Amino acid sequence: MEEEKMNLRLDMDVQKLEVEKLRKGKNKVDEDLDSLKTDYKKLRLSMKTARVAELERSLRQHRNQNSVRELRASLSKSS
Repeated sequence: MEEEKMNLRLDMDVQKLEVEKLRKGKNKVDEDLDSLKTDYKKLRLSMKTARVAELERSLRQHRNQNSVRELRASLSKSS
């Protein structure tokens, strides 16, 4: 009977350790997930920023081309 109680206590201790190990593992997974979400948001923002920069560059290029065309048209009318 005493040996059975000791075995039950040991089983309980083992189960407690396993539960604690699982909790720690879950916490680590949750932290990793949060970190991945943060990295993903930063990446999306970086991609949007890069797209905006590319669009701004393209817009400047088109404006410059239009200015050149307008200047040429103006000069050809003057001639």
